[in-house]
Amino acid sequence: MGEKIAALWESFAALCDKYIFSVLKDITFIDVIDILLLSLIIFYAYRFIKERRAAKLAIGLLLLSLIFFISSITNMRTIRYILQTFYQVGFLAIIVIFQADLRAALEKVGNTPMLGLKSLSNVDYVKQIDIAEKLSETAEGLSLTRTGALIIIERNTKLGDYLSQGVIINADLEPLMLRNIFFNKAPLHDGAVIIRDGRIYAAGCFLPLSQIDVGKEIGTRHRAAIGLSEVSDAAVIVVSEETGIISLAIGGTLERNFDRSSLKQRLIKVLVPSEQIQNGRQGHRNRKGESGRKETDK
Repeated sequence: MGEKIAALWESFAALCDKYIFSVLKDITFIDVIDILLLSLIIFYAYRFIKERRAAKLAIGLLLLSLIFFISSITNMRTIRYILQTFYQVGFLAIIVIFQADLRAALEKVGNTPMLGLKSLSNVDYVKQIDIAEKLSETAEGLSLTRTGALIIIERNTKLGDYLSQGVIINADLEPLMLRNIFFNKAPLHDGAVIIRDGRIYAAGCFLPLSQIDVGKEIGTRHRAAIGLSEVSDAAVIVVSEETGIISLAIGGTLERNFDRSSLKQRLIKVLVPSEQIQNGRQGHRNRKGESGRKETDK
């Protein structure tokens, strides 16, 4: 019995040495980088398509690939010929059919900020806090009157494609101004407002609708907010006309049931890089302390 166990162990050790350890010995630093990059690409591809139409397409392609593999092994020439023909022309058809999803994926890659390249000065920090405060005040007022609204905060991705259908305003960011735009008798109340550089830049803009199944209780306004957040890094505030619920769409995800305080805090986290929040608060306190000392000196 002991000899059999020893023989099995030697066989197992030999297999490990042949197929695992010998391979690991030949791995170089470039191979490790290659594996990590491929893993990253597969991860982001999976995360992008898992909730889109392309998920069903990916499952179908995997099944066809499995059938093609089996037909090659078993020499099923007819099936293999048909699948070979499909692969030659099918991928071009897939690119045409799913061009919107592919464009969204590439835009997501382009919108990913490089770590460490973005920072805010103390002035910028105070400006972003002011934007968050005014927008949360606006959302609260619209919610109380159950006035439907769609407010887009443009970030790194420029939204010029959606400005052509709207009206350029380029006005100061004021809650009363926004509430007047979304008043249900106003001519621009059905479209979205785009906030650019802390100003009300355009109104009456129309957005792409999300293709994700988000449930029947979600209306067109919320689908438009999710749709834009899928193809850009914009933060989109939505106020429901039926319930007055305040929602926020970011990265293709809809967050709901905000009030004025929680919306402000969430917007600050979105607009201000996390490493800058503490620095900005410290700088703000320092300026207040300096102004207090100057008044004391006088």
